[in-house]
Amino acid sequence: MTTQEFNTKNEQESAEQAAIEKRREHLKNESTRIINMAGSESNSALKCIHQLSVAGGATEGTYIAIEQRIVADQDPAGAYHLALLAQNTPDLPIDARQLIELAVNKGDNDQLLALLKNLPLPPVEAIKAKILASNDGEAIGKMNAYLQINPEGYGSQHMLASGQADRIVPLSPGNNMNNH
Repeated sequence: MTTQEFNTKNEQESAEQAAIEKRREHLKNESTRIINMAGSESNSALKCIHQLSVAGGATEGTYIAIEQRIVADQDPAGAYHLALLAQNTPDLPIDARQLIELAVNKGDNDQLLALLKNLPLPPVEAIKAKILASNDGEAIGKMNAYLQINPEGYGSQHMLASGQADRIVPLSPGNNMNNH
């Protein structure tokens, strides 16, 4: 390796390290901002989760602050979204079980149906009982239709993994990629 090649390699490594440090600093600043928002603004969990997504990550303290905001506000929508995030990122320092329980106990039927479909292992019996107790015929029909094709109540991830993609209901009708 020539001196010039060696210097070029060192410059590349230095630039990469500087980029990593810049990214780390950005995430730290965003985390601080989100923690402050969660700590001071009631009902800000969804906004915080969105900001977390835009930032591309955060510190452990950020997730804890958002969870505390959700619990303080008894926010079923925030609980649902953070629980889904926790299901996909197992090392987060939050109690997904507590969030799911909050979403089931305080959520509306649309949130309950979304939990049923999107959690890998949803609390099927609790969701079923809550939807049946609501006497909402439309929600009961949707739940029964879903459980008819998926009696075990395994979430969509399981169905995809087992090759049952044709049973997954698209999130927005009419956006089929094959219709071009």
